[in-house]
Amino acid sequence: MISVNTNYGAMIALQNLNATNSDLEGVQNRVNTGLKISGPKDNGAVWAIAQNMRMDVMALNAVTQSLNRTLSVADTAVAAGTGISELLKEMKEKALAAKDPSIDANARAAYNADFTALRDQITKTVANAAFDGSNILNGSVTNIQALANADGNSFITVASRNLSLGGSIVTVASTSTISTAARASTMIATIETSLNALNLALSQLGTDSKKVTLHKNFIGKLSDELEHGIGNLVDADLAKESARLQSLQTKQQLGIQALSIANQAPQVILNLFRS
Repeated sequence: MISVNTNYGAMIALQNLNATNSDLEGVQNRVNTGLKISGPKDNGAVWAIAQNMRMDVMALNAVTQSLNRTLSVADTAVAAGTGISELLKEMKEKALAAKDPSIDANARAAYNADFTALRDQITKTVANAAFDGSNILNGSVTNIQALANADGNSFITVASRNLSLGGSIVTVASTSTISTAARASTMIATIETSLNALNLALSQLGTDSKKVTLHKNFIGKLSDELEHGIGNLVDADLAKESARLQSLQTKQQLGIQALSIANQAPQVILNLFRS
């Protein structure tokens, strides 16, 4: 039936054109964002999973920052401890020289001046072995802890080592001198004991630092895998979307032409009334 009131062909053509436009809009959105799932309307379940994974990635970024800070504190302490070890070796050298009974009082006084300067430098080194306000060599803290997981309920600990003069590791007192041969002789044994204890402490501190480094590397790999997983879930295949975009653009043009032809159909009625 031909009617001027109802153009069924135009209705069908318009429905098809609207469907094509809707598909084209979706493809353009995926091309613009690079995402096949950019919101809960696209796929609510997958979007929720991706959001949870993004939250984990952000939490792991915070973990990495915590590990980096702890690692810097530990590495600062290792560098300071290594410097103290060198200072103790120089102090032993001065003590050995001062122990020589053949030197005169002036020479021994000179050695003692060098010794006390090195001794005081240990105190300065310990005091300056801080990073971001944390110092694990002066006895101010028991240990420092870094976040170890995204839930914030696991930690990696770096234990402190008190390298202050007169402590359990560096037993050289803050008032020690080598002003006499007898004191120099006693100081040699004290320095050797301190060096042995210090080397052990530095070894343990180095192990703690390596532990933090290994965990930081693991967290980095875990974060990368999570981001890769998110990409697998929500990223669009732009090669396919590009081909689909061209196809839909062609389909849209054909739909417009089909609608134009359908709109012209009622004009056939005019031929029926021509004389």
